[in-house]
Amino acid sequence: MTETLKTLVEQREQLLATQTALNILWTILAACLVMFMQAGFALVETGFSRTKNVAHTMAMNFLVYSIGVLAYWACGFALQMGGAPEVASLGQAAGLGRELSVQLAGRELGLLGLRGFCLPASWFTPAGAALFMFQMMFMDTAATIPTGAMAERWKFSAFMWFSAAIGGFIYPVYANWVWGGGFLSQLGRGFGLGHGHVDFAGSSVVHMTGGVLSLVGASLLGPRIGKFDRRGRVHAIPAHNVPMLVTGTFVLAFGWFGFNAGSTLSGMDTRLSVIAVSTLLAGASGALSGALYSRRRFGKPDVTMMCNGMLAGLVAITAPCAFVASWAAVLIGGIAGVLVIEAALFVERRLQIDDPVGAISVHGVCGSFGALCVGLLADGSYGDGLNGVSGPVRGLFYGDFGQLLAQLLGMGCNLIWVGSVGMLTFKLIDRLVGHRVNYRDELRGLDLSELGMDGYYAGDEPGAAPIPGAEARHVA
Repeated sequence: MTETLKTLVEQREQLLATQTALNILWTILAACLVMFMQAGFALVETGFSRTKNVAHTMAMNFLVYSIGVLAYWACGFALQMGGAPEVASLGQAAGLGRELSVQLAGRELGLLGLRGFCLPASWFTPAGAALFMFQMMFMDTAATIPTGAMAERWKFSAFMWFSAAIGGFIYPVYANWVWGGGFLSQLGRGFGLGHGHVDFAGSSVVHMTGGVLSLVGASLLGPRIGKFDRRGRVHAIPAHNVPMLVTGTFVLAFGWFGFNAGSTLSGMDTRLSVIAVSTLLAGASGALSGALYSRRRFGKPDVTMMCNGMLAGLVAITAPCAFVASWAAVLIGGIAGVLVIEAALFVERRLQIDDPVGAISVHGVCGSFGALCVGLLADGSYGDGLNGVSGPVRGLFYGDFGQLLAQLLGMGCNLIWVGSVGMLTFKLIDRLVGHRVNYRDELRGLDLSELGMDGYYAGDEPGAAPIPGAEARHVA
């Protein structure tokens, strides 16, 4: 009998070890899918840019990855996850467990983590490394969003400093409040507001953060030369390569399955198939509604609005993807596809802010909408025990008004924290190195003035076709 019991215990341990290994494998594969989204962002943003700025836009999307990795390794990961509880699906030592907190009404409110700087050897385990890699990819997505909003006039040195600030401090602090055991995640357990601020895969943590930083940066940087005339009338600056931005949109849609389904952090959680299909439906619905609404608004369907419609649907479903029915996913994506067009027009025509790729509307506005949808449409089918609260996640339409309040509080904290700290950081860097290239360099093109090379080179062969926009690059 003793031998039989011993055998059963050993088999159970082997089964748990196998499950943990599979969960880590799934998490790493999902992180790789999210990493591939960097290529999608580079293609979309460069496609929206002009030929004289393509190398510069590509370079920003390329280097933001490297800067983000190192800044997040040095301090960002510790600030975000240093006080997080262990992630059971990844095994032991997947939580660092030391959080800076303050007392309010007899409750501890977590502010930021205090352990894990530079990934110390004591925590550089398979579980810790998997969590670091996955969370780092999410941070880098947020960091690359402002490069599109400030493309074609942002000084490269300023971009580098700003990206380090996002990865090392701005993003991790808010991410700690939602995903690292901070106070927004505890609004349910401590104050009875649903399950606290819930964001399954990053509508608020990733996309709203990137959108708010884009709003701050683009408004302070000012519009591109020629975008608005003296009367404030808008002059369109067309995308130079529509096939490139369409391809980039599909790359992003592909990587989004890792973004959303990977956030289970467990290959054993069969809910990931529901999450993947919700993601699929919302993206398709957003693209279709963007096509139909742009045709109604402008007389013809706009390919760029189709692409941004798909991205808007994907952004909006990212927070509620695990908690809503299939019809709700279609509804969320469809609304987002219309919302992104109206938001882009409002930003451009009313606020007079030049956003070449529509990052503010795609990520900021639709990220906010996605976070709100958790508080409205979560149907009680998933989320039992999330953030230490028993029972599944339910929105207002399913009987929990507190969840809606928690979502609104989380969105407000994002605006206050990211907006204010982003503005201070932007102004500090402006004093140190300056943010905007000069008038002459902007006319010439940032490829030559900032990088000393052409993004497109026609060659010196006789009869070589001139590159569109070359005359602007070679202003004497």
